[in-house]
Amino acid sequence: MGSLALLARELGHRVTGSDANVYPPMSTQLERAGVTIEEGYLVEHLQPAPDLVVVGNAMKRGMPVVEYMLDAGMRYTSGPQFLSEEVLQSRHVLAVAGTHGKTTTTTMLAWILHYAGMDAGFLIGGVPLVATDDARLQQVFAHSSHLGSDSDNHDDSDAKTRGYFVIEADEYDSAFFDKRSKFVHYRPRTAILNNLEFDHADIFADLAAIQTQFHHMLRMVPASGKIIMPSHTQSLEDTLQLGVWTPVWRTSIDGNTDSDWQATLLAADGSRFSVHAPVLNDLEAIVDWGMSGQHNVNNALVAIAAAYDVGVPVATACAALSAFAGIKRRMEHIGSVNDILIYDDFAHHPTAITTTLDGAKKKLAGRRLWAVIEPRSNTMKMGIHKSGLADSAALADAVLWYEPEGLAWGLREAIEGAQVDNKQDVLTSTEAIIDYLCTHAQAGDAVVIMSNGGFDGIHQRLLSALSDKYTKANMQS
Repeated sequence: MGSLALLARELGHRVTGSDANVYPPMSTQLERAGVTIEEGYLVEHLQPAPDLVVVGNAMKRGMPVVEYMLDAGMRYTSGPQFLSEEVLQSRHVLAVAGTHGKTTTTTMLAWILHYAGMDAGFLIGGVPLVATDDARLQQVFAHSSHLGSDSDNHDDSDAKTRGYFVIEADEYDSAFFDKRSKFVHYRPRTAILNNLEFDHADIFADLAAIQTQFHHMLRMVPASGKIIMPSHTQSLEDTLQLGVWTPVWRTSIDGNTDSDWQATLLAADGSRFSVHAPVLNDLEAIVDWGMSGQHNVNNALVAIAAAYDVGVPVATACAALSAFAGIKRRMEHIGSVNDILIYDDFAHHPTAITTTLDGAKKKLAGRRLWAVIEPRSNTMKMGIHKSGLADSAALADAVLWYEPEGLAWGLREAIEGAQVDNKQDVLTSTEAIIDYLCTHAQAGDAVVIMSNGGFDGIHQRLLSALSDKYTKANMQS
């Protein structure tokens, strides 16, 4: 919704918004763009009445602000519908869907297109990191969305296409009045299906219900388009069995020679790999970048294939990713004190926790790895994944779980009852976590903090506490 607010601003609208517990980096990005944010969902925020209310999916019937909007007969729509009607209708949409990696892959794909000189629009659910001297790229990726051009001079065989738009295609529902997944509104011509697992238990009964929504989107991908997905992913293959009318490219890493696109790791942590495309007569190029983890190699491979689908040479795409800095809150290094490295990551599902820690373990080989995890997503809070949580963090050397007040299912019991080899503790306040790390973390350690929320500002508070500790120690010595 924050990225959408920026797009509406770019379209020329005056935009204000309401949210609860607004936190950086999105809050600071909106403030810089001149979007006024008001705390809480209050009726007064709709006075005087706006021309249009774009309703987020956190809004529910019974909330005073929703009832006021309906009683007053205000014009309203959902975020996905606003996008479809105001931005996407004339574009070649490249949609990135999947349980994991949507934000990272969307950012990679948008970065590749702009590196190649295409003024593609994009909407990302995160804030890109930019480490380049190219002023054009710095300006475009200063925000998490970009309107882009309605037309593109890049070679395209489809004369009806009037520019490109890359969008993070979320399967979550659109609004209280539209329970379809957001991505059903986007009508992509190029669709990436990164992976598919059970998640969002607050709105989906089971995996089959999510597959149904994915298939609704696939029904709209034209025969002249493309579907791109990892090979040997049974949940996706089962979704295709419901019917597919579009050519499919499959990707793989190391050894699946039947795939259309392949990557070979040239470094164990995924920081260097080659790209082969048997579909293109074994053309090969190399990515040498600052990212890590096999999951990011997967993300890169589907992004390269999608970029090729709209005319970007593979060598250009690989060069673009070699200059890619990542996005905020995805293994983002936020600081260090006394050679204790602190990272921020968005992982909020057992699979994401595992893949993040796998990449971190390889990238930070030789360091003791701490994981600090807040089970904050709706699915986590419901306890759907409780039996697999301890195992998901098994790659860390030590784990601190945060159990917030009111968590009904007992995180401590789930963790203490698990059979894992590493040390895992459950603490009930961020103050206790910070105190524990200040006592036990040592020079040469790395701390990865994982949450899909602000986590009570623990990242900077930890850095400050560690700094105070070692400043006092140096003064005493």
